[in-house]
Amino acid sequence: MAHRIVLNETSYHGKGAIEEIPAEIKRRGYKKAFVCSDEVLVEAGVTDKVTELLKKHKVPFDLYLDIKPNPSIENVTHGVEEFKKSEADFIIAVGGGSNIDTAKAIGIIAENPEFADVRSLEGTAHTSKPCVPIFAVPTTAGTAAEVTINYVITDNEKKRKFVCVDVHDIPVCAFVDPDLMATMPPSLAAATGMDALTHAIEGYITKGGWEMTDMFHLKAVELISKNLRGAVKGNPANIEGMALAQYIAGMGFSNAGLGLCHSMAHALGAVYDTPHGVANAILLPTVMEFNAPCTGEKYRDIAVAMGVKHADSMKLDKVRVACVDAVRQLAKDVGIPADLKGIVEDKDLGFLSESAFNDACKPGNPRDAGIKDILELYIKLM
Repeated sequence: MAHRIVLNETSYHGKGAIEEIPAEIKRRGYKKAFVCSDEVLVEAGVTDKVTELLKKHKVPFDLYLDIKPNPSIENVTHGVEEFKKSEADFIIAVGGGSNIDTAKAIGIIAENPEFADVRSLEGTAHTSKPCVPIFAVPTTAGTAAEVTINYVITDNEKKRKFVCVDVHDIPVCAFVDPDLMATMPPSLAAATGMDALTHAIEGYITKGGWEMTDMFHLKAVELISKNLRGAVKGNPANIEGMALAQYIAGMGFSNAGLGLCHSMAHALGAVYDTPHGVANAILLPTVMEFNAPCTGEKYRDIAVAMGVKHADSMKLDKVRVACVDAVRQLAKDVGIPADLKGIVEDKDLGFLSESAFNDACKPGNPRDAGIKDILELYIKLM
């Protein structure tokens, strides 16, 4: 069986990475940028760090800010209209996963107008052309949208999120600058960091994992375990560590897939607008317990990467428990809620379970799960 790896053609990492944007624009011959960001980042002065570079180097741009957390079909449709009006020839996405995902959808539809119905992009859309070239500038250390072939859009009408997977949507260039992540409040640093850990763990145990993606995932687990607590406290060195860790996790899961935790988190985000990282962090330990019988020695590897003492010599059943406990403790240490109390309502349990069952991430889960299994997992966390 042949395995495929798709990554950015170029990426820059470390403090000052965004300073390379003008040179990349010149090298590629781009003329005008369509900058996708949001009002919060503009008010915080984060977006300005990119747009001021464009002004300094006399690169014209239009700014598109109609992007919300858990971006909607409407955000994308409006964005496509505004992109066409702008007559820009490339996109710069500044922000977290929501902004980069929106940019991907805009770029795909702009070059593949037969997919103007955003819902038609769900799953693996057979687009014929690469999307409008995207420069991705992440401002959170978690989603790794800047290096993945995935994006997620919310269908508010049907109260569901849908995952789109397309090699044509990957940004041509990523600028992973920890200075832009330093403005994250502790709660956001915690949520996005736990999202990155979920990517790494689910990517490692998924049915699609193999030696090369395993390498990425285990290194990401190690880096997140070492850096997340400090990053939440605002330590610059730890923020830089998380910037690298989440990117490495993205290199893995984008090419291996995810699992049930993400499917259940997508359902929560669509119905309650629960922040994606928070949903994943709450769900992860419980879903890991469910998956444990079908993971072989992989929880031992994760436990070792997380620094669990004596993980290499424990009996398998013990190390699986220790691994889950380490994940649960990390989530607790960074202030993630322990359960879904106050989030999930009994009346929605059936719909949530069906949505998670039908989600595109579920088939990669190492243990097959039916709607009843998913329902029981939700109830366990209430």
